[in-house]
Amino acid sequence: MSVAVTAFLRRVVLVACGALSTHAFADADFPVRPVKLVVPYAAGGPTDRIARVVADALRLELGQPVVVDNRGGAGGMVGSEAVANAAPDGYTVGIATVSTLTVNPLFNPRAAAINRQLTPLVQLVSVPGVISVHPSMQVTDFAGFVAALKRAPDTYSAAVAGAGTMSHLLIEALAHTLRVKMLTVPYQGQASAVGDALSGVVQIMPDQLPTALAHIRSGKLIPVVVANDRRLSELPGVPTFKELGYPDLNDLATSWFGLVVPVGTPPAIAARLQSAARKAVQRPDSSARLHAMGARVINGDAASFAASVDAQLKRNQAIVQRAHIRLD
Repeated sequence: MSVAVTAFLRRVVLVACGALSTHAFADADFPVRPVKLVVPYAAGGPTDRIARVVADALRLELGQPVVVDNRGGAGGMVGSEAVANAAPDGYTVGIATVSTLTVNPLFNPRAAAINRQLTPLVQLVSVPGVISVHPSMQVTDFAGFVAALKRAPDTYSAAVAGAGTMSHLLIEALAHTLRVKMLTVPYQGQASAVGDALSGVVQIMPDQLPTALAHIRSGKLIPVVVANDRRLSELPGVPTFKELGYPDLNDLATSWFGLVVPVGTPPAIAARLQSAARKAVQRPDSSARLHAMGARVINGDAASFAASVDAQLKRNQAIVQRAHIRLD
C-alpha cells in the first residue's frame, strides 16, 4: 500500500473518530438550546393545559426553555405530522394522546403512516373517565343505570364527541359488555355533546373527570361509574369499572397523555428526555397542578408505553369491527 493511500486512510479514520466523538459529546451535552413541545390540538383544551404543566417542569429538569407549539387540525394529525417530519435530534418532542396513537390510525391511513415515523417515549399522566346520566333518567347508581337500560332497550341516548372517537368506542364496548342497547348520538365535538347532555336531549354522557366534575357538583349530571385503579377522592361514593368487575372498560375509559419523538432520535437523547420527563411530572408542584386538573401521574417507561399502544390498537380495532363503526 502506498504512503499516500496509507495517509489518506489514516485521515479518514481520524475524521470518522472525530465525528463519532463529537456526536457522543453532543448527545451527552443535550440539550444546548430550547426544546419545542408540539401539542396537536388548539390552545386552551385539556391536552394543551397538561402540556404546559409538563413544559414548565421539563424546563427545570433540562435546563433549557421548553416552548409549547400548538399545531391543531385534522384530529391531531397536523401536529403529529410536524413531529414526525422534524429532525430526529431531540429538539422537537410531541404530545401524544390515546386518540392520536390508538384511534386515528384505525380510520385514516395518513395517521397510521405518521405514527410509523414516531417513537413512543414515555406515558406521563392518565385522566379518569366518568359515565354520568341526566337526572331525567331517574337513576342514582350503576345498578340502577344498567337496570334502566335493560328495562327499556334503545330508549336512552348516549352523546359522543364524534363518530370514531374514544367516547364512541367506549359506548359501543359498554353496550356489548353489559348486553344492553342504547342509541349513540355522534356530535361535532365534546362541547356540543355536553350541552345536549346537560339539557336532557341525551341522557348518557361519557366524559373525562376534569370537564365532568363541575356539572356533577352542580347536580346537572349524576355519576354512575368512573374509570381508575381506585375510587376517586373527588367522587368517593362512585365505584370504578375495575371494582365492578369490568377491567377492560376501566382501561378503555381512561385517557392518557405521553411524549413521542421522531424515529431515528439517538438513544442517549431519547433516554435523557424520558428521564427528565418522568422527573418533571413527579415534582411536587407539577404533580399537584396535574392532580388539580384531574390527571394522575404515570410512572412508566418507553417499553411499557410502546407495548400499551400496541395492545390498545388491537383492542380498539376489535371494537370498531364488532360495532361496524365507519366514518362517512
